[in-house]
Amino acid sequence: MKYLFIIQGEGRGHMTQAISLRNKLIWSGNNVPAVIVGKSIRREIPSFFYDKINTNVIPVDSPNFIVDKKNKKINIGKSIIYNIFYIRRYLKSLKKIKKVVESEKPDIIINFYDLLGGLFYLFYNPSIPCYCIGHQYLIFHPDFLFPKGHKVDKFLLKLNTRITSFRADKLLALSFREMTNIPEKKLYVIPPLLRKSILQLKSKNEGFIHGYMLNQGYARDIIEWHKKNSNIEAHFFWDKKDVDEETIVRKNLTFHQINDVKFLDYMSRCAGYASTAGFESICEAMYFGKPIMMIPTAGHYEQKCNALDASISGAGIFSDEFDITKLLVYIPNHKTDNKIFKKWVDSANKILFLYLSPSRNYSTKNKKIIHSACLSAYNNF
Repeated sequence: MKYLFIIQGEGRGHMTQAISLRNKLIWSGNNVPAVIVGKSIRREIPSFFYDKINTNVIPVDSPNFIVDKKNKKINIGKSIIYNIFYIRRYLKSLKKIKKVVESEKPDIIINFYDLLGGLFYLFYNPSIPCYCIGHQYLIFHPDFLFPKGHKVDKFLLKLNTRITSFRADKLLALSFREMTNIPEKKLYVIPPLLRKSILQLKSKNEGFIHGYMLNQGYARDIIEWHKKNSNIEAHFFWDKKDVDEETIVRKNLTFHQINDVKFLDYMSRCAGYASTAGFESICEAMYFGKPIMMIPTAGHYEQKCNALDASISGAGIFSDEFDITKLLVYIPNHKTDNKIFKKWVDSANKILFLYLSPSRNYSTKNKKIIHSACLSAYNNF
């Protein structure tokens, strides 16, 4: 079968999920001739994505967040106004997606939480089945817990998630733990899509702190903390433009450009992980059994949800600031056994192949043939 991906380019999580799924699909005899990635003027698509996705990458302008002058807090009001101002640019992106779809003629479109994916189905209503993949879709599960308060933010998150999944056939909700499926809502809970390379690394503790920041403004907070704790070795990753691959800020503090191999290597060797609360890297840290401190990006309600959900699953603690001392205090008290989480992650292939068969446009006979082929592929894995 032929799959086309539409991927949100904010952060690294959706891109690494796409790489993982693409590899699984290719291995099982399918084809992914192209991927469409939503980009913005604020971020560049990282080089590791071009290197690892191993197919035609088609960038398109996509709606994105606007941050404050300190490059830390997300400003929802300015983000809405900004994206309305550039609506013509996004309409051009939708036409570009339409051309790609007409050219590639995919059997299934998979949307990794990009608004344009939902808007494409709203404006053009193609007959091609659409599956949406992301942790965000878990918010439609009746057992999902939201942070208290934040009624407006909760409404906007649900609205945004509804738009990304407009006319979707299946919502494949990535989860830190097993939860029941809700078929009447087209909601199916699946394990994190971690890359195969993580399975080849062994977890060990070399005593340093590892971290990731979504917005570069947090670098100042980390530097200020380290001035008072210069004896602690720390390595943080970011995607700041026009800086070297490795920036040695001061002794024992280094900032690295995002590199997937290097990032996982440091993750496997660190004593603890501090990060803005993106889903994917939290899962990677949990797989290695690392103590985690999550610092949701200010104004980023979705990350508050991630942090709460991860803490319920035993990942670690969360904080309002990059005070790494809190993580250092927590590390000796981290007692969570990661065997259950690893077993859940390792079941991803079996579960994915069950849900990736089409739900429309195919006869019952063909569905059974495809379903049988998927099971056969898994059993041979």
